[in-house]
Amino acid sequence: MSATVAAEPIRMATKSFTEQHILSALTTQYLRKKGFQIEPKTNIATTIGRNAMINKQIDMTWEYTGTSLIIFNHINKPMSSEEAYNTVKKLDAKLGLVWLNPAPMNNTYAFAMQRKRAEAEHIETMSQLVAKIEDIRKNDPDNNWMLGLDLEFAGRSDGMKPLQKAYNMPLDRPQIRQMDPGLVYNAVRDGFVDAGLVYTTDGRVKGFDLKILKDDKGFFPSYAVTPVVTQAALDSHPGLAEALNSLSPLITDDAITEMNKRVDIDHQSPQKVASDFLKSKGLI
Repeated sequence: MSATVAAEPIRMATKSFTEQHILSALTTQYLRKKGFQIEPKTNIATTIGRNAMINKQIDMTWEYTGTSLIIFNHINKPMSSEEAYNTVKKLDAKLGLVWLNPAPMNNTYAFAMQRKRAEAEHIETMSQLVAKIEDIRKNDPDNNWMLGLDLEFAGRSDGMKPLQKAYNMPLDRPQIRQMDPGLVYNAVRDGFVDAGLVYTTDGRVKGFDLKILKDDKGFFPSYAVTPVVTQAALDSHPGLAEALNSLSPLITDDAITEMNKRVDIDHQSPQKVASDFLKSKGLI
């Protein structure tokens, strides 16, 4: 590793939420163990990090395929997770950015219910949820079944309106309760709303025992998190791609949700949670 040690430190940018803090800690501890020098820069806004990568002020980040597709490349066309990855990989190659192997986790939108309630009412998919809402809307209008949504999703061009169209979900206005994204989880847990829009890998899904409903029409884009590294950094740090490609397959939905829970619900530090995970996999 002498060539690596002699090279400039790898400057890694991560965003300002729990999952990204954990990815930063995982990568920092793992790469240092492998003999790389790494300089983590946390709480970097998405577009600032992107521009810094293009301008070679940052060497790597963990980016989501859906973010790159929709925010950076303005592509809203429905795609499979494989298509989305191949598209952003090809587009970014022109900018000198290399998408390595994606993690098998997908931090996308989904609707969730209290687990015990979803199981009692036999609701496992979005289509079953829609059928339930429609039945109540037509046959029991005094039963105020409500969906909790964050304000942004309710108003986005790729948000609530196209979702309603995809699932043929008319809804009456009183059935939608708009709130801060962070409050949706509590509202579902406490029965203030009957189902709510969540992020699939949020620690509160596990901590509050919520059930993610299957998006059976494939409406929500794939957000597979992937190490993205500049070609220049890969050239000057032999073995970096191989090291990151060994780490990413271990970051499954279950693994990251459990780590998110330990930070957000159990109040452990991202560094401790990352260290425990890497030790459990024999990587440090």
